[in-house]
Amino acid sequence: MIRLLRRQAQEDKQDEHGIPDEAPEIVDADEECESVDDIEESVEDSPVDDEVAAVVSEKRPKRLGWRRTLVFGVLPGLVMLLAGAVGYLKWEQTNLSETRIARIESVQTATESTIKILSYNPDTVDHDLDAARDRLTGKFRDAYTQLTHDVVIPGAKQKKISAVATVPAATSVSANPSHAVVMVFVNQTIVVGNDPPSSTASTVRVSMDRHDNRWLISDFTPI
Repeated sequence: MIRLLRRQAQEDKQDEHGIPDEAPEIVDADEECESVDDIEESVEDSPVDDEVAAVVSEKRPKRLGWRRTLVFGVLPGLVMLLAGAVGYLKWEQTNLSETRIARIESVQTATESTIKILSYNPDTVDHDLDAARDRLTGKFRDAYTQLTHDVVIPGAKQKKISAVATVPAATSVSANPSHAVVMVFVNQTIVVGNDPPSSTASTVRVSMDRHDNRWLISDFTPI
């Protein structure tokens, strides 16, 4: 009983002075360090971090793969496409330019050549028509040569026939760098001896071929 009271008294005294019943536990420094290491290891081994790392590793190759596809697949294709388009436009521009030049040259040559092959004087008919023959090619050249030598030249000398041709208009029907067709409107005035002159008007379809940078008449068809 006395012991119990004494013990009770001691406990009351401790309560009055605020003395704790037990001394605070002293934690060894080495043990604390080990605890910190354990926490870090647990954090490193956390499944959440593993999932994040897995997601990052999955996204990174996809991103690299997309860039690689862009660099090695799409860009070369675009470059080739642009190069092809530029080449086509350049070819188209060159072709249009050559066609335009062919139209201009063929119309001019058809006009000049038509005047030459239909104009002559009785005193110079051989020279006139032989010079005109150099503007022709193919079968038409052969036919013109035969006609002039067999009919026109002898008749011009015998009957004193002269002819003068003019071309008031000519237009291109079609043209490319090697072949052209021109519609020529011709007026021809013929004088036979002392007779009054007679004039005729006609339309001729003139086909031309380009040889050695020269436009030559290959067909001459009155319409």
